[in-house]
Amino acid sequence: MNKIIELPGLIDPHVHLRDPGQTHKEDFLSGTSAALAGGYTTVLDMPNNLEPITTLERLEAKIASARSQVVNDIGFHFGSLGDNFEEFPKVIDKVKGLKIYLNVTTGGFIIDKPKLLEIYKAWPGGKPILLHAEDDVSDLVESTLKAVPKPTHMCHVSNRAELEFVMCAKDAGLPITCGVTPHHLFLTDKDAERLGAFGHMKPFLKPQKDVDFLWQHLDYVDVIESDHAPHTLAEKQSDTPPFGVPGLETTLPLMLTAEAEGRLTRAQLIDRLHTNPARIFGIAVDDSTHVEVDMNEYEIKNEDLLTKAGWTPFAGRRVVGKVSKVVLRGAAVYANGQVLAKPGSGRILQ
Repeated sequence: MNKIIELPGLIDPHVHLRDPGQTHKEDFLSGTSAALAGGYTTVLDMPNNLEPITTLERLEAKIASARSQVVNDIGFHFGSLGDNFEEFPKVIDKVKGLKIYLNVTTGGFIIDKPKLLEIYKAWPGGKPILLHAEDDVSDLVESTLKAVPKPTHMCHVSNRAELEFVMCAKDAGLPITCGVTPHHLFLTDKDAERLGAFGHMKPFLKPQKDVDFLWQHLDYVDVIESDHAPHTLAEKQSDTPPFGVPGLETTLPLMLTAEAEGRLTRAQLIDRLHTNPARIFGIAVDDSTHVEVDMNEYEIKNEDLLTKAGWTPFAGRRVVGKVSKVVLRGAAVYANGQVLAKPGSGRILQ
């Protein structure tokens, strides 16, 4: 007998849907379809496309591509290398945040570190600055935040040092939030050895002691973000495999399984997958939007995924929490493994 629970529509503020420029990996239709299958009614897409989204023209082209394809709601983050400040006032009402890369990741989209302070001064107030900032740059982030205290979101915190920095910054009253990915909560460096290229990501998978620290201090973690980063099997099996793993369809079942194991409460889960992302990124929520989830146990299988990537590092894992139905603004948009929404029916968030 099915046991069905109901959750609010999930919000993922950190996805890479690869459109435009690399739609063989993912496009807005396949990516938002995967999002619905994972219970997400809203996603926010990152700017490190093949051509980084650092101008109004590129942003508008990206929005135009999304408008005809998306089956859930989508917003966008803008990008900067510290050389496009004149674009900031043009795009501020069209994006949800500004993403800055302080470490090497997909696309080589990394700033010269001294530019961080200039970027903070130039970015209009209110909407968050999101940082890819691993532990070697925490001093720079702290000094910048103290000089220009604008809302800052630390993406994919992955180890003790990074989370301790966030904890200290929060305790000091700095305007900082952070996210943690499921792969950094459920996989370790030992899994990276087993998975090979399919466990190759940035930040890298960490030792068990770091994973334990993240779980033990979950109260300081604001968001569980998938960092959905799809690549094809052929790319991952190449001599130079790219960083990243898909995550939209596996995040909720992993977290619900952790809840069933007593590792977090339902309230904590909803806060990190819905309430906090909505608050941090200024996303309006709708009482007529909800997700129905079948809590029977099942096995995660590559062939069941809707992402173009077609694989997950969690294949073979037994979990609870398969999304059975998604209702967006009162209309069923996903049910029993099928996307019911028409391409382009989702909203573009401003």
